[in-house]
Amino acid sequence: MRFSPAVLAGILLCGAVGAAQQPPTAGPALDPKTLEGALAAKPQGAEAERLADRVRSTFGGRDALLRGAAPKIDELSVAWALELAEPSPPNAGAPRVARDTGNTSYPMVQVGTTGVYALVRTLSHGTAYTWHYEAGNRRLGGSQLEVWETHPDSREHPGVPKGIVTQMPPWESRIFNGTKRDWWMYVPAQYRPENPAAVMVFQDGNGPRTWAPTVFDNLIAKRDMPVTVGVFIEPGGTKAPRDNRSFEYDTLSDQYARFLLEEILPEVEKTVRLRHDAASRAIAGQSSGGICAFTVAWERPGAFSKVISWTGSFTNIAAGDNLRSGGHNYEALVRRVPKKPIRVILQDGSNDLDNTAGSWWLANQTLARSLEYAGYDSRYDWGSGFHNYLHGRAIFPDSLRWLWRDYPRESRTE
Repeated sequence: MRFSPAVLAGILLCGAVGAAQQPPTAGPALDPKTLEGALAAKPQGAEAERLADRVRSTFGGRDALLRGAAPKIDELSVAWALELAEPSPPNAGAPRVARDTGNTSYPMVQVGTTGVYALVRTLSHGTAYTWHYEAGNRRLGGSQLEVWETHPDSREHPGVPKGIVTQMPPWESRIFNGTKRDWWMYVPAQYRPENPAAVMVFQDGNGPRTWAPTVFDNLIAKRDMPVTVGVFIEPGGTKAPRDNRSFEYDTLSDQYARFLLEEILPEVEKTVRLRHDAASRAIAGQSSGGICAFTVAWERPGAFSKVISWTGSFTNIAAGDNLRSGGHNYEALVRRVPKKPIRVILQDGSNDLDNTAGSWWLANQTLARSLEYAGYDSRYDWGSGFHNYLHGRAIFPDSLRWLWRDYPRESRTE
């Protein structure tokens, strides 16, 4: 198709006008340290408008800021941002970020003369609290906040051999009849078929499979733990994924231990050779996955001897028909039943759950006292965190070192 010079000029002019009318891009997202530097420069005018647009883009848009946006966290640096529909009058105080308990609050910094306010603070390792925004007499947003610095051995390092994580075919269980689940297997680079490997099982495996292998890579390379295969298993689902989780994890029985020993580990051994001694087998989990890990070792101490529980649910979740059959019974059982040859790490925080099933914080401390009383090889890592993996992840390399500390050194090589 041919256009006359006049029509062609009109098309080009419209394109130029359209391009000129496109809104400017907000620029790259801001991490907390970059935002801190930008606020310190005290921008004004067009520069402040551009920074305000970048803040809006970084925190999810203007609507999110008007509601009180969730903070952005990078290691120990935390950035908050809020937008007021109308900037505060000159004599009014700036909006603040306030802790929910106590009288601690921090004033936010206005971006030029815009309605956008921001704050960046560097917190201490392990800080945890709930917070909200205060603007005049209004309270906005708020959430839990918990920060931990990444352990050096949780980072990838050049030259360290990397293992391979493989998603296995969905597993349909016989022991948990009617359930289906996803699972993954990590095989370290140092594995050799002539030398059977140790093994560590993780409940709720879709989370740890994304970060535990890097720690395994680093510690195996340093010979701080043996060559270890990782097995990352999701709870089973019947009508929906994971809907059998509480039954599998919170019930005090040997059913889950049998599931691992009779179904999963034999399937793993179709690919790699594993050691069968309890000293070479560990198990870990968070929340209900934590009590599940403990139950497996408790029920089969001859097969699993090492346990990590992160914010474990040693509470009365699986109450049963008699309303008293849950995990809170372990603090008494540990004292009364002859000592079992297992090693246990418990991690929890003072802001953990507290509901009708019990207090997670108190339940973990009570179990810790019982383990001490009964003479168990045990370790406790307490903090002020919430019901999550964050503290557990921050100390995971050191937890593994402690767990495998007396494993024969000659068995840690390829």
